[in-house]
Amino acid sequence: MTAQRRHRQQVDYEHVGRDYLENRSLKGGAAGWVLLAGLGVAYVISGDFAGWNFGLAEGGWGGLLIATALMATMYTCMVFGLAEMASALPVAGAGYGFARRALGPLGGFATGTAILIEYSIAPAAIAVFIGGYVESLGLFGLTNSWPVYLVCFAVFVGIHLWGVGEALRLMFVITAVAVVALVAFVLGMIPEFSTDKLFDIAPTGAAGASEFLPFGYAGVLAALVYGIWFFLAVEGVPLAAEEARDPRRDMPRGIIAAVLVLLVSGLAILLVAPGGAGSSVIAGADNPLPAAARAAKGEDSLLAHVINYVGLAGLVASFFSIIFAYSRQLFALSRAGYLPRWLSVTGRRRTPYAALIVPGTIGFALAAITQDGAQLINIAVFGATVSYVLLNLSHIVLRRREPGLERPYRTPGGTATTGTALVLAVAAVVATFFVDEVAAAITAAIFVAALAYFWFYSRHHLIANAPEEEFAAVEAAEAELS
Repeated sequence: MTAQRRHRQQVDYEHVGRDYLENRSLKGGAAGWVLLAGLGVAYVISGDFAGWNFGLAEGGWGGLLIATALMATMYTCMVFGLAEMASALPVAGAGYGFARRALGPLGGFATGTAILIEYSIAPAAIAVFIGGYVESLGLFGLTNSWPVYLVCFAVFVGIHLWGVGEALRLMFVITAVAVVALVAFVLGMIPEFSTDKLFDIAPTGAAGASEFLPFGYAGVLAALVYGIWFFLAVEGVPLAAEEARDPRRDMPRGIIAAVLVLLVSGLAILLVAPGGAGSSVIAGADNPLPAAARAAKGEDSLLAHVINYVGLAGLVASFFSIIFAYSRQLFALSRAGYLPRWLSVTGRRRTPYAALIVPGTIGFALAAITQDGAQLINIAVFGATVSYVLLNLSHIVLRRREPGLERPYRTPGGTATTGTALVLAVAAVVATFFVDEVAAAITAAIFVAALAYFWFYSRHHLIANAPEEEFAAVEAAEAELS
């Protein structure tokens, strides 16, 4: 490294030598738009197999339906904004990079931290659900699922260490199998569908309670957290920007195609699973689709067995892909100096090994200690919703402050679209406190601690020629010239 240092925007930058970035480079050209779309679906597809159903216990079917519709609107609007920013600023930092350009170093780090909380915690929640599926199959005689969590983290982190191209292609195959399983489930449950089963949770005495909203109006707000689970993490597609073939063209195609698939699959599952088995039957299940099939067709039904086995593919697909996401967000923050720099070093196969292993170890520990998928979801969703507020705000700021920025793709509706997503994201942040105050408070404390680390240490040790920081430096220079 050189000793060149400079001060700008209340942070101190160091200009490093070429060897620093060469030791922190990813493998380019590994993914086209189809693989990127597959990555987006893979991030989320576990949400169709488990997690969303806890919203039935919070809001009833009607409450979860409204919550899911609102969150579907939020994600669709946000994805259009992300597609624009990813085409204009194609860097591995993705959300952190977008917010860094729009909101400055503190805003960028805050966004990256929120995303990192989401992606580090979500695999732990999914591991718990995988354990639930394995236990329900009676495999290996397990009475405690921690060995399942260990195997999941060890095997799939190991595959990512092998190489990004190999990992993405394997992930695409697993995701395709999971999609086939969802189609089989939907077709198998349609004959059992009854609207009466959707509304089999008795109304409470809450304000606005009815057969449609058994927990009243407050139930809709509480169910927002679980409506998110049908889409959680699709925003991670831009994290593959530096490994895509043509990010300016492929990023918008990939992320929009992914969200369209997820809209269809989420609506189908929300209708046929409770409509075939009963909302009350699956409201608390760790493996709701097999539970729904057994309730509708009998304990020994072929559909239940198939979904139980093949359903693991959906959980594995999301688990596998979110490992990719957390490693790239951690890699980018570390490469730019916001987090310890050793976390971004890449190995011979151009994979960030420390950024893969460290969060994986933390995720395994959380899954083994808590074994509470619902609570872990709440923590992940808190991080996600905070990042959504900042991401949508970033799009609005960039549109108004930099109208001349080259944008190969432009968001339909402009800032009105991301403004809608911003309002809904704020509502989702509020909802996390209604569902689990303890989880939200703990996550908020972690977030505040990270910001303190930035303010007192890392803002004085940033890397000037990290790609995300260079984008921001170019913008600052252009502003000074004008």
